[in-house]
Amino acid sequence: PAGAGWFCPGLVGPPQGGCMSAPLLQVTGLSRAFGGVQAVDGVGFSLAEGEMLALIGPNGAGKSTTFNMVGGQLRPDAGDVRLAGESLVGLPPRTIWRRGVGRTFQIAETFRSLTVVENVQMALLSADRRILHWWRPAAAHRRADALALLERVGMHAQADRPCSALAYGDVKRVELAMALAHGPRLLLMDEPTAGMAPAERLALMALTRQIARERRMGVLFTEHSMDVVFGQADRVLVLVRGRLLAEGTPEQIQADARVQEAYLGAGFDVEATA
Repeated sequence: PAGAGWFCPGLVGPPQGGCMSAPLLQVTGLSRAFGGVQAVDGVGFSLAEGEMLALIGPNGAGKSTTFNMVGGQLRPDAGDVRLAGESLVGLPPRTIWRRGVGRTFQIAETFRSLTVVENVQMALLSADRRILHWWRPAAAHRRADALALLERVGMHAQADRPCSALAYGDVKRVELAMALAHGPRLLLMDEPTAGMAPAERLALMALTRQIARERRMGVLFTEHSMDVVFGQADRVLVLVRGRLLAEGTPEQIQADARVQEAYLGAGFDVEATA
């Protein structure tokens, strides 16, 4: 059932036997208004370990507001956000990060003057609560672990290049390695493929999907590229005017007449969006 927190990697259809478990992330009744405008109104959903959940909708639908309430950048007027049963509402983003929530941004956040491996080492310094020891060279801290993360995202060969010399798609891979440095249970990805070519964006999200499966890490992402959404998400949430219009598998969402009318358009063809 929608929102039940069920997820079994590779399974098509309802889960059977040992696949039902409590959700990793449970969002209930989330609401937020700005002045007289109700940006988000009673949104609720769940996310299981290892699951890729896409949040889509037209501009002004409330996606960013919802995303930022989950991540702690905004406090909801009502509702709750629970990670593994513990409420995150009211906690600062730094504390939420410490609880196991990672994040990537629409515009990649890296240190351009540092090398690729030093960027990941900086993330490891932060994860180890040693970021205030900045006067010690990052190159001295857990280089082997940083290289292992870069190997996983396909960037090991470019470890000693400055980030300023990388193609944008490679910068996004470095940012992913940095987000993984503290071993998050939940990864929030805000427009992760913005500015990327079709082949690059599909490769990045396919990689993210593989890592999510391996680590049993839940991934919640917002995205405008429908080829990414319908090619990589396990489930899709559709927000319209601050409310949850539909929730289901990519196939269910593509076939939903309400979603076609409100967002995708009649006769939507995912191949045409690639």
